[in-house]
Amino acid sequence: MDISSPAFSDGDLIPEKYGYKRENVNPPVKFSGVPEETESLVLIADDPDAEEPAGKIWTHWLMWNIPPETEGIGEGEEPIGAREGMNDFGDRGYGGPHPPDGEHTYRFKLYALDTELDLNDASEKEDLEEALEDHIISEALLKGRFRPL
Repeated sequence: MDISSPAFSDGDLIPEKYGYKRENVNPPVKFSGVPEETESLVLIADDPDAEEPAGKIWTHWLMWNIPPETEGIGEGEEPIGAREGMNDFGDRGYGGPHPPDGEHTYRFKLYALDTELDLNDASEKEDLEEALEDHIISEALLKGRFRPL
């Protein structure tokens, strides 16, 4: 399974427009190689470099119950049937990169699950990670870097 973006290559800079202080719209992501037995997909975007300044890995985007036939998510879109949870800015949906102390690396993690998840829109990363435990068939990772303005 693979996750990629037409907006940036793995390990490259994420364009400024996707930043929290800019347009704050999610970058497009593409999925491929999703296993046939997949019942749903999960996407988690976070910032492990925020652990030092924020005291935790910062959650930027949570999405689950993405239909398995979904080939990606367009810029600023949410697939029909998918659910979005709370980011660490206190909002539901996408919250773009906003590193407080220099360049950070952001992870876009895609999971193929053998089930759909029963979570509400107030769910946070810990709730989602607990729910997907023991249901992961495959996973993929896309990394992008972002510099403060």
